[in-house]
Amino acid sequence: MREKKQLPETVRHWAEQRVGPVAPVRDASHDWDRSRVWELAGPSGARWYVKVSPSAKFFTRETRAYRHVVPALGHSRAPQLIDSRPEDLAMLLTVAPGAPAPGLDLSAASWRSVHEQAGLLCARLHEASELDSGDQAEADEALRAAADGVEKHLGRAGDRLTGDEQQLVRDYAARLRRVGPVPVGYVHGDNQPRNWLWSGSAIALVDFERTRPAARVQDLTILAATEWLDHPDRERSFLRGYGRGLTGAERYALRCLTALDAVNCLGWGPDNGDPEVTARGRRTLDRLMREDRP
Repeated sequence: MREKKQLPETVRHWAEQRVGPVAPVRDASHDWDRSRVWELAGPSGARWYVKVSPSAKFFTRETRAYRHVVPALGHSRAPQLIDSRPEDLAMLLTVAPGAPAPGLDLSAASWRSVHEQAGLLCARLHEASELDSGDQAEADEALRAAADGVEKHLGRAGDRLTGDEQQLVRDYAARLRRVGPVPVGYVHGDNQPRNWLWSGSAIALVDFERTRPAARVQDLTILAATEWLDHPDRERSFLRGYGRGLTGAERYALRCLTALDAVNCLGWGPDNGDPEVTARGRRTLDRLMREDRP
């Protein structure tokens, strides 16, 4: 069991200046060392979250998302940013309704509903606003940038991949550079059920530190490598909520992106003691090797 993280006193004092006296209720961080999130409570029972970003880059992305992109999701479909403190990379957030979907004992029908709702919210996020010239350029280069990062991930993964597996990933990176035009917009960046809060009839999205301009299909990579692989009905439900199917270029890009995700998982997962991420990468790579190198 990991050691509980303590809320910095400077951050607590700052939060109290915004909402009044608070007491930390629990450490709500993810199970990796740079995740720092706390649930707070006021004397009347009101709840808030304080999040300290792992880097200035993530802080900038997330605060920008809360101010300019997240409102497009609609009322109660995401936390709201009350205030931010750049010197501590801290954000004070409202509490969105619901609980993380993976921790709930959901039926197959309920999971389909969750995915349909997730598709609806992703469509709203992807279409949140017009991209300015800088964001448009970043989005247009997103797939190429993902392909260009493959050598860094291969270096981190090292001998966790065989020589044939490394070549397979490089081949997919090369294919990704040749994908034709695909729809772009603002993506969540970590779109998966652990960031979906289910209240029984609707979901809310949380954790926007990776929200950025990109190819919209990049938001489907983790789902394609996990949820949808075993449950194609969930994919159909998601796309129904999303409002359209994927183009041929998006399907092609998605397969390439899962290969890049696999090597990233095999570099990051073992280094951070995350067996779930590690298993995701190994399973994807094994599957692609069976299908592409029979």
